[in-house]
Amino acid sequence: MSNSMAVDAQKAPKLDLDEFLGTALSATPADLHPFFESFRTLHTRRLWHQLTLKLFEFFDHPQSKPYRVDVFERFVRDFESKLNQLRLVEMGVKVSKEIDNPQTHLTFLTALLSRIDADKSQEAKVLLLASIAHAKLLYGDLEGTKTDMDSAWKVLDQLEGVDTGVNAAYYGVAADYYKFKAEYAPYYRNSLLYLACVDIEKDMSVEERLGRAHDLGISAFLGDTIYNFGELLMHPILSALDGTPHDWIKKLLFTFNEGNIGKFEALAPLFPKEPILQENYAFLRQKICLMALIESVFKRNADNRTMSFQTIAEETRLPAEEVEHLVMKALSLKLIRGSLDQVDEKAQITWVQPRVLSREQVGQLSQRLSAWVEKLNAVEGRMAPEVLA
Repeated sequence: MSNSMAVDAQKAPKLDLDEFLGTALSATPADLHPFFESFRTLHTRRLWHQLTLKLFEFFDHPQSKPYRVDVFERFVRDFESKLNQLRLVEMGVKVSKEIDNPQTHLTFLTALLSRIDADKSQEAKVLLLASIAHAKLLYGDLEGTKTDMDSAWKVLDQLEGVDTGVNAAYYGVAADYYKFKAEYAPYYRNSLLYLACVDIEKDMSVEERLGRAHDLGISAFLGDTIYNFGELLMHPILSALDGTPHDWIKKLLFTFNEGNIGKFEALAPLFPKEPILQENYAFLRQKICLMALIESVFKRNADNRTMSFQTIAEETRLPAEEVEHLVMKALSLKLIRGSLDQVDEKAQITWVQPRVLSREQVGQLSQRLSAWVEKLNAVEGRMAPEVLA
């Protein structure tokens, strides 16, 4: 038994169960033999659900690695139409990871796509399309990757109650595709959606968690539409950076979310550790100024959001003559709404972009709400005697 066999879309040879099991028992370690005995019993009795569960146990067994492709191609293919199509595809995707040759790997998956009953399970189709897209990405076929991603999304977007593994497959390949393309905002969005579909402790290695946290941080800094890091800051993935040479990236993320220019300048000497940040310093400097402006507006009460250019200059540490351009930039990015009075040099802010708040910002908001409640109570106290009279 070997995983080097040719894979094609032709109909599999009729299964000779005794011959298959005899070969398997003579070629595999003793620890795997109970699986094959179970396969015989469950197949003979046509207990397809129980057989599916036993096959997953087999494919998860560490010693089964060299035999997975052969078992799938010689055994599972004989009755694959009788299985739950999503579980079948999950098996196929797991097995395909044992095929080292990229082209053979891709052929294996596309052959399985041609055989599944998509009408029975649209989720199975999405999972396979996402897996094929990922194989093409590894093969360097970006155009084919995008085509399959788009096909998967057309189906996925119409489904409700989708299996988390299917969502994870789609958002995972989408994130990898946009990472390859250096499109930071789409990578950031799809990567967070991917993380929402997996258990980072069980499904990701320490190295994978560190890499994902690092890449999310870099994309948050460089994404030209990302001005709220709250969702990332509250995600446990960031703990992967603690105690590593990249832990300063976590500090920088909090610095941006706070709009703290002083801390930004203190951390700037570390930027050469990430050359792409150093190369984009001018953009990052403008971004921290915009986030300082957003934070300044957010901290103010709704009835106290008319700010002089001088106040904004102090909050953002910009020369007064650059304030107008900064506010216009914030307006164009729809981070705030309002108007500029160029004569009186004032900005009247009527709205600030909704944000996912950090714990510290939630605490500040709680204090403001408490103060508001106290004011209401004071008004009620003054009005009560008059109402009673």
